[in-house]
Amino acid sequence: MLEMRQVSKVYRTELVETHALRALDLHVRDGEFVAVTGPSGSGKTTFLNIAGLLETFTGGEYLLDGEDVRGLSDDARSRLRNRKIGFIFQSFNLIPDLNLFDNCDVPLRYRGMNAAERRQRIEQALSQVGLGSRMKHYPSELSGGQQQRAAIARALAGSPRLLLADEPTGNLDSQMARGVMELLEEINEQGTTIVMVTHDPELAARAQRNVHIVDGMATDLSVEPTLLRVASASLAESNG
Repeated sequence: MLEMRQVSKVYRTELVETHALRALDLHVRDGEFVAVTGPSGSGKTTFLNIAGLLETFTGGEYLLDGEDVRGLSDDARSRLRNRKIGFIFQSFNLIPDLNLFDNCDVPLRYRGMNAAERRQRIEQALSQVGLGSRMKHYPSELSGGQQQRAAIARALAGSPRLLLADEPTGNLDSQMARGVMELLEEINEQGTTIVMVTHDPELAARAQRNVHIVDGMATDLSVEPTLLRVASASLAESNG
């Protein structure tokens, strides 16, 4: 589903060169639920932006659903992103002046779907997250947990192969966070691949795998300790 090989990202100014990712290797298989953890400034956001085709990378290879995304034009990246990727953000990113139905409708319009198909998809997605009776409500009329569910419905309406979640429970209390996490687990059980960035170790532990990013390099914490030491030594040697 998602495969990165030796991906690097360097931000350059006239005076400073910052390495956000350094030879990052990561393979996420179809149907997996992977948590990505790491300290602030470790490269998690850069990784997620590259995975979501929101940002280009400096070196390496990235295959999304078997397609090499290097060299794609901005329009081609936008079309691929719209077809195959759904996003869930910490701040929900709902449009305040639109009701829930119209919030979900916006990305579908970009795909050129007819009105009947868009309505069917939206009603199904909002019902799936428990907001079928709230589709004419505006974001300001909902609780934080409901707004995040609406954001999930917006992503689901596009039937994404890959769902990228950036701190999806960061603005929620513990009870709402559990509800959102349970919903994500249900979505994953239905076959959607999920990659979730989180600072919460309890949420990360509920994922099938936990990938830890430090200094722009990824380590799979799900592997055996011996393999983890070998991988760490290999990374140190390759960067030496």
